[in-house]
Amino acid sequence: MEFDFAYAFEDAISAPSLYKRIGVFGSTGSIGKQTLDVIRANPNLFSATILTAQSNAELLIEQALEFKPHAVVIGDTKKYELVKEALKGIETVVMAGEQSLETAAAMDCFDMMMAGIVGFAGLKPTLQAIKTGKHIALANKETLVVAGDVVMLMAQQMGVSIIPVDSEHSAIFQCLVGEKNNPIEKIILTASGGPFVGRKPNFLVNVKREHAIQHPNWSMGAKISIDSASLMNKGLEMIEAKWLFDLKPSQIEIVIHPQSIIHSMVQFKDNSIKAQMGLPDMKLPIQYALSYPHRFENDFPRFNFAKSATLTFDPPDIKTFRNLGLAITALNQGGNMPCILNAANELAVYGFLKNRLGFLDMTEVIERTMANMPFIENPTLEEYFESDGEARNFAASLINL
Repeated sequence: MEFDFAYAFEDAISAPSLYKRIGVFGSTGSIGKQTLDVIRANPNLFSATILTAQSNAELLIEQALEFKPHAVVIGDTKKYELVKEALKGIETVVMAGEQSLETAAAMDCFDMMMAGIVGFAGLKPTLQAIKTGKHIALANKETLVVAGDVVMLMAQQMGVSIIPVDSEHSAIFQCLVGEKNNPIEKIILTASGGPFVGRKPNFLVNVKREHAIQHPNWSMGAKISIDSASLMNKGLEMIEAKWLFDLKPSQIEIVIHPQSIIHSMVQFKDNSIKAQMGLPDMKLPIQYALSYPHRFENDFPRFNFAKSATLTFDPPDIKTFRNLGLAITALNQGGNMPCILNAANELAVYGFLKNRLGFLDMTEVIERTMANMPFIENPTLEEYFESDGEARNFAASLINL
């Protein structure tokens, strides 16, 4: 397949109006809540016209009463009546269930989707939004990990911009603005290393849930926190970067940067390196994605060079944190292997969070699943869905879920 990715950097979102109506998919999660913080601070620039949540009905109701969106979706159908009753005093359409996410994604009441649903569950609504011409602020990396070729081709065909929200990909995106015709030699994704940077297997074997979700720099949901602790998050980001920036695997490098001040870098063919820096605060890449190509003033804390500590960089320990190695294998193999990797990882993280697996056992589940699933070199979208289901079933059998 041939893609033209240049539009994503220079020609994206050329709408005449700065005002944007935002559909916040995953509004009760970490990204969703911070997105609403940005919208709340800029009512003359943004409005929240769709809100969705899986099960946190209480917070969804609170958000809906404040923002009065056109529609809300509660994924858990058992909570539909609770939400509907609570919102009967405002003109908000209340829907429930997985299919309703796709219905909401096709509505014409928003201009841009904040794709903040965690995991594979975010893929279908994002595809539906692209089909109906919505621009995407992409916080859900699994969408591109699972089916990056399909998603990026559809976005190109529909003239839809995909603006990354992950701090690392936002950094790369920002470094590439103004560099449309300048070839990339490589990108350098920085990783904090999570709470266990420098630790060895004899320590990790005893790690518990409460230890792994304590990220030193970022406030994130449980699933992403576990992925960060195992370095799987960085592997998924490598795969996402391949599709976002049309890169070969050999053009993507990882460095451990515990201070999380440099969010990522681009090295060009002339050996010049551009870096995007700032304090670790997800509201900045969220605001940039919503406002691109403009930058708006805010009151976020500022980095102080005079008080900064030394910035350090080290190679990742792939021998200890083998999840990153498995992700690199999937990146190099391509086809449906990243989809299989992601499915197995989602089940393994679920098993760990439910105390069914040890921290290092997650790697064994992912490795065995990748080894036992049929490989498809050029899968269709339907084959991606089938691969996801088969991998989940196999991984679940290993965990006894």
